[in-house]
Amino acid sequence: MQVIPIKTRVFSPPKDDIFPTLRTVARSLKEGDVLVVTSKIVAIGEGRCVPATTAEAKRKLVQKEAESRITFGGAKDVTFSIKEHTIIASAGIDDSNGNGYWILWPKDPMKSAKEIWKIVRKEAGLTKLGVIISDSYCTPMRSGTTGISIGFYGFRPVVNHIGKKDIFGRKFVFSKSNIADGVVAAAVAVMGETSEQTPIVIVRDVPQLRFTDKDVRQELFIEPRKDIYYPLLKPLYGKK
Repeated sequence: MQVIPIKTRVFSPPKDDIFPTLRTVARSLKEGDVLVVTSKIVAIGEGRCVPATTAEAKRKLVQKEAESRITFGGAKDVTFSIKEHTIIASAGIDDSNGNGYWILWPKDPMKSAKEIWKIVRKEAGLTKLGVIISDSYCTPMRSGTTGISIGFYGFRPVVNHIGKKDIFGRKFVFSKSNIADGVVAAAVAVMGETSEQTPIVIVRDVPQLRFTDKDVRQELFIEPRKDIYYPLLKPLYGKK
């Protein structure tokens, strides 16, 4: 698998057009590639930016953006929220590389991913193309960030291993592979977090990738009570 970072110009809040750059990147794409675009520039492209002011103003903004939320005390008094089937701090609102603005998530990340897929796929003249909108993500009990998919289109996000056998003949009962987040983790590792200016990554030769032009988002999401972390996450559900 190849992970190819694309250096770009600076995209400036509160609104900037990202599609001329995406059309240029499309010329470098090959059949079967996955294009990973950071949520920050997608949000800037949609004008999803708010002037950064007070902590109270941010608290109200998080309350507005989150589907559900709960605030915990501690060093940072963090508000954890559920948004777009993701547990994320502060409803994904961030001020890094915001130049005085809070940058929200795209309004509908799945819809945004499909829009990028349609435009870039046509520009590149491709049949098989995946698009993922990524964000940085903190894993519990681990220092540092990795990456997570908040929107995708053009491929099936999960490979089901149930019924298959391992090398000793034991059948899998529960196992699946999350391709979408696996690809994003690799992409975010080369995107960087500071001043790299690489908000776009091409991922090539992804194993087990199956392409589709259908909306298959539900394949990635799990019902809360079937989630192994549900006992820990239960306080978040319904806490608007």
